[in-house]
Amino acid sequence: MAALVELGFAEKAPAWRLRSALFPSKAGGRPAWLGEAGLPGPAALSCPRCGRSPAFLLQLYAPLPGRADAFHRGLFLFCCRHPACCAGLRVFRNQLPRENDFYSSEPPSEESPPETGKSVCLQLKSGAHLCRVCGCLAPKTCSRCHRAHYCSKEHQTLDWKWHRQTCGLQDARALEDTVPDHSFLFPEYEIVIETEDEAPHEVVEDEEDTDHVGSVGDSLEEELESMAKHESREDQIFQKFKMQIALEPEQIIRYGRGTAPIWISGENVPQEEDIPNCPCGSKRTFEFQVMPHLLNLLKADSLGRSVDWGVLGVFTCADSCALGSGYTEEFVWKQDVTDTA
Repeated sequence: MAALVELGFAEKAPAWRLRSALFPSKAGGRPAWLGEAGLPGPAALSCPRCGRSPAFLLQLYAPLPGRADAFHRGLFLFCCRHPACCAGLRVFRNQLPRENDFYSSEPPSEESPPETGKSVCLQLKSGAHLCRVCGCLAPKTCSRCHRAHYCSKEHQTLDWKWHRQTCGLQDARALEDTVPDHSFLFPEYEIVIETEDEAPHEVVEDEEDTDHVGSVGDSLEEELESMAKHESREDQIFQKFKMQIALEPEQIIRYGRGTAPIWISGENVPQEEDIPNCPCGSKRTFEFQVMPHLLNLLKADSLGRSVDWGVLGVFTCADSCALGSGYTEEFVWKQDVTDTA
């Protein structure tokens, strides 16, 4: 039997459903961190191309049945949205046993909690402070009040025109209540998971015409035939992709740990040697892919050049190792619609 693939769809949800204690899968907004220890710092999160601080793209709650050390497990994907770059991607994995320092061993309540009046929470129970702009680990503070925290000078500058109005406040809660919309975060959605019901029919390959007409020379004929085969293969791959998602065109995630991704193009498809091993020595396996429909929801071009992709494939350690107690970086492969290797 073929392994089941689960599909993720974006839905609006109240803010309380997207907080860490409910182990959400979500896109946009600030990350709802799983473990509070060993959060990736600014250097680990920075765009590998331009070095700037990234924006949180999405996270998936993906525990591993039968693995006591991965009773809770989350994958966190970030991308650069600086207009001149919009290319860098980073993904991190974190996992916890059922008995841990951050959450009860009992299932969380699904009832709406009492209204606290706080729109965001920028300090974790562990004491770690989060950036007012992006919600990532914030080792820097405002040099005047030492109460506002940031991941980078870039985000401090972005926040200054708002923070200067409250700089000097000693009430941390009051500071959090004044966190504005910096137009840096993506729109926030809950990711609802459903099992894919049925696979569409395979694309039927076109029969090649074996009748050669005219007096074209052998070499030219072979070249034209080679080009036709290449175009046919590309067309088949794209058609297969469209047919695969036709039944659920609004899917933004395809999850299937150990399955094969569906690529949108025959160009720039990763080979085994292109996927680096985990630092623990294990190979990485495909876990999920991000679909192009998510781009329709992100409004990513509001800063100029748009974040873009055809498919994002996320590959994680096949052993889901526990390297330390923090967040382990995994691997993302970006395939554009009209990419050339």
